[in-house]
Amino acid sequence: MRTILIIDDNPGVLEALSLLFSLHDIQAITALSPEAGLEVLTREPVSLVIADMNFAADTTSGQEGAALFHAIRARNPDLPVILLTAWTQLAVAVELVKAGAADYLAKPWDDAKLLATVENLLELAEAAREATARRAERNRRREALAARFDLCGLVYAADATERVVTMACQIARSNAPVLITGPNGAGKERIAQIVHANSAVKAAAFIAVNCGALPTELAEAELFGAEAGAYTGSTRAREGHFETAEGGTLFLDEIGNLPLSVQVKLLRVLESGDYQRLGSSRVRKARVRVLSATNSELPQMIREGRFREDLYYRLNVIELNLPPLTERMDDVDPLAEHFLRDSGAVLSDEARELLHAHSWPGNVRELKNVLERARLFCQHGTIAPADLGLQVQPRAVARSLDDPSKEAIEAALAKAGGMVSRAAQSLGLSRQALYRRMERFGIAQPG
Repeated sequence: MRTILIIDDNPGVLEALSLLFSLHDIQAITALSPEAGLEVLTREPVSLVIADMNFAADTTSGQEGAALFHAIRARNPDLPVILLTAWTQLAVAVELVKAGAADYLAKPWDDAKLLATVENLLELAEAAREATARRAERNRRREALAARFDLCGLVYAADATERVVTMACQIARSNAPVLITGPNGAGKERIAQIVHANSAVKAAAFIAVNCGALPTELAEAELFGAEAGAYTGSTRAREGHFETAEGGTLFLDEIGNLPLSVQVKLLRVLESGDYQRLGSSRVRKARVRVLSATNSELPQMIREGRFREDLYYRLNVIELNLPPLTERMDDVDPLAEHFLRDSGAVLSDEARELLHAHSWPGNVRELKNVLERARLFCQHGTIAPADLGLQVQPRAVARSLDDPSKEAIEAALAKAGGMVSRAAQSLGLSRQALYRRMERFGIAQPG
């Protein structure tokens, strides 16, 4: 049975509330004083607290309730607390909600509204416990993976990233070509580094080549080398990247940018291991693990005649697809903390919300640059939303934390029957965030 704690100095209130909740399969533990309530919390597992704002006779300031709330938060920061208040403590209650209280209800309370609030918060608390359990299990899996494999300092928390990393570790010791797909800035090279670091050739070189940066007329010479005089301006023989990576790993980033003429020669290397320097008839053998990556739709390029189909299937023996950051938003917080780790700067709650609201078209690279800028502009070491310089665009996936309009907030409150916690959930906001927006728009607190 679900268990809640009610702290109030009026025995009649405790009896009435206990009866109300017992009729709905909610067990109520009662306490007549803050001290007794805090003692209960040390020995009884409860999912929610309902606390009065005043306990001493002739006291109406609400300061006792405020002190009790902060004491509860110090012991259990995630435990929901509902405040019962007379109108004289309304301002204090609102401030406590902004500080993290779940909600407040005025005395005398409405049974239906109180019950609905409690039911909703108990559901949210259960969901939070499940989320915490999932995070703990995810952390356990990540630690187990890091104990077995070299993750090259990769910072992640999202399940989507974990799946890619796990697969990269599993196929690392194979010699099969790997194609890593995903948008620019998502971290494809880091995945390639993980494959190399856990491969049989990890002690040898890892050579990364951006095929998009190779001049078309020199791409062949860059990859396979060239003899002296093989092209205009070539005065001496030069090694290509295949020679430099001999015995190790060659990572070909943005493989879709290779000219068709070079694609033919790359296919030959992958199939037979044979290649020739530009301007030479000598056949050389490549002992290289080839990894490639692209942000292009190679099947579409094949249909358009810009990429060889046979090369595509030779490269794509194993595909690792790294989703954009907007599809793995659980990575945002650990990445942000990682990028700020040595700076001494911290994110405000509002700035953190803005990071989660942004669509991140530039992916991890954009996040890193945004935080580097914010670190330089922030005041007193705390990064505010304005320091991020972001123009938030709605994300097309899942629910975002985009700023709702005044009309949207009023509609959500009306639909939730004035219950701030339920309205906040429907808007994808925390209760504190919703209260801040209500204050900004001048929306009256629900009665």
